Amino acid sequence: MSKVLAGLKVLEQGTFITGPACGMLLGDLGADVIKIEQPETGDPFRAFEGGLYSPHFQTYNRNKRSLTLNTKNPDDLEVFDALIRESDVYIQNFRPGAAERLNAGEARLREINPRLIYCAISGFGATGPAAGRPSYDTVAQAASGFLNLLVNPANPRVVGPAIADSMTGFYATYGILGALYERQRTGVGRKVEVSMLEAMSHFNLDAFTHYYSAGEVMGPYSRPSVSQSYVLECADGKWVALHMSSPEKFWQGLANAIERPNLFQDPRFASRKARIDNQETLIELLGELFRGHTRAEWCARLEAEDVPHAPMYDTSEALEDPQARHLELLVTGTHPTLGEFRTVRSPVSFDGERALDVTAPPLLGEHDEEIRAQLRSRAR
Repeated sequence: MSKVLAGLKVLEQGTFITGPACGMLLGDLGADVIKIEQPETGDPFRAFEGGLYSPHFQTYNRNKRSLTLNTKNPDDLEVFDALIRESDVYIQNFRPGAAERLNAGEARLREINPRLIYCAISGFGATGPAAGRPSYDTVAQAASGFLNLLVNPANPRVVGPAIADSMTGFYATYGILGALYERQRTGVGRKVEVSMLEAMSHFNLDAFTHYYSAGEVMGPYSRPSVSQSYVLECADGKWVALHMSSPEKFWQGLANAIERPNLFQDPRFASRKARIDNQETLIELLGELFRGHTRAEWCARLEAEDVPHAPMYDTSEALEDPQARHLELLVTGTHPTLGEFRTVRSPVSFDGERALDVTAPPLLGEHDEEIRAQLRSRAR
């Protein structure tokens, strides 16, 4: 893929997900991302499930180099400062005040490099009554009102992936790219700040808009009811998802696929409002019908009638779908010592060129000598 950020130098001193996700996104676009890690232990995400190369760590740390530094140590701080002088972006996701204790506060780094884009990611923001509180994904989802839209009242438990962590990384990247664009005009860097609470509140924009414009407090079934979304079990125990929306052509297509061409003449289902009001009844009716055929049979029928649908794949199936294969979503890299590394490529293409090349996540300190040697060479 065209490396649109080639030549951009990024220092990421991040742990767990938010900071590393931001660094990864910049690396995916071609930036040279150096991940600063503590000697011996590194990013705490490395040690999940044993060792220092867990799947959790691998997820957010491709396309980076690893350098171990203790910035409280004078010799390591000298190396860190040398890297800051030539970097475009610095990323950290510490609690407020921690960066200053590590000699990595914005004011100090700004003196070293006025052009630096300094990105500080936090849980609840840099100031305010909750600024010092610890935050992880579920905490941010809950505080922003988003978790309330996911938890099934009949089985109340946390579900799904780390949405708040990942989205905060995306918003941080968005802010950095905006600051880089401005720097082209001004020549001066910015401090980019984003918290998990702010990111997830913005991501939850639809729910807040409904509340402030219509007085509606949305719940877990509000959007699926309005969008007319369904998950239906098939005869083979596999599932199909439907997102019917409002166009009548889709509903007539569904009626044809289930061999009930007049179903949506029934007053309970004859209009968008009626289908919303009677969704539970429709779920039961469709559920009984879909259990009569396999998922493959239903997908063939639904596709023939142009009904918005997809198999509800698990992770082992999704990237084996013919369309996913066509899009080359699964890409492979080779680590010099650990061998094959497989991951999902960046979803962005430039001029039709996909991001098919990937560098495997680094071992802890894998690039210590390489980076230090480069600094010595440039110092001569």
